[in-house]
Amino acid sequence: AAPCHNHFCPLFQRVAPPFLAATCAAAALATGALLVALAKRPQAWRWTQSRALLAQLALGTALFAALLPALAAGIAWGWHLGTGPGSCGTAWARWDPRSRRLAVALWAVALLLATPAALVSGVAEGTACVRRSVGILAPAYLLHLTLSLCLLLLLPAGLLLAALAVPRLRASWAAGAGLTWLFPGLWVPYGAGLAGEFLLQARLLEPTCGSFEHFDLALGFSEGLGVLHCGLGPLVLLLAWRC
Repeated sequence: AAPCHNHFCPLFQRVAPPFLAATCAAAALATGALLVALAKRPQAWRWTQSRALLAQLALGTALFAALLPALAAGIAWGWHLGTGPGSCGTAWARWDPRSRRLAVALWAVALLLATPAALVSGVAEGTACVRRSVGILAPAYLLHLTLSLCLLLLLPAGLLLAALAVPRLRASWAAGAGLTWLFPGLWVPYGAGLAGEFLLQARLLEPTCGSFEHFDLALGFSEGLGVLHCGLGPLVLLLAWRC
């Protein structure tokens, strides 16, 4: 609102489409290479469930990357994105019943976590800038914020404390710790950004024109950092296998 003038939306509209397109292409190549490696050299993976887990990780990153072209086109051409929740499927693998139940539960939780975000997303009036379409204190947004903070901040912090406090757990994670921390490592800054945005929008921190603009830039950068997981994840898994 006047007298503030924020340059974030024009910058976002100019930078986001090529960034999302490049990220989607990198994700497609990396995921394809990982799937080819799984298919051609299945004996190279240590045990059956590790192959099933990697296949599900590849499917998850592919589903995430598949949405990026539509988002890039919407930003570039001013499409108004829909607010209805999407859905996704999962591939069954030869797991024991307990592992199958766990896999289904995790995919169901992922869909549940995505629903509030879909309900509160929208486009800023007169622009192609993707923003909240509801108030900062709207129940749907508060649910989205709570779930995001639990997943992106509290869960990684709890896992880190558990690894530090329990030597046996720390030892069991030693081999693949770098891989397991890639996703939270890329998304933690965005979780912190959402918390800061809430404090600013709810006037719990003193807002100024400069603080809002700088914070929009920081939040956009952190979200872009998180989006990189769909390309970096399969690539890191493939490189770890080769090494």
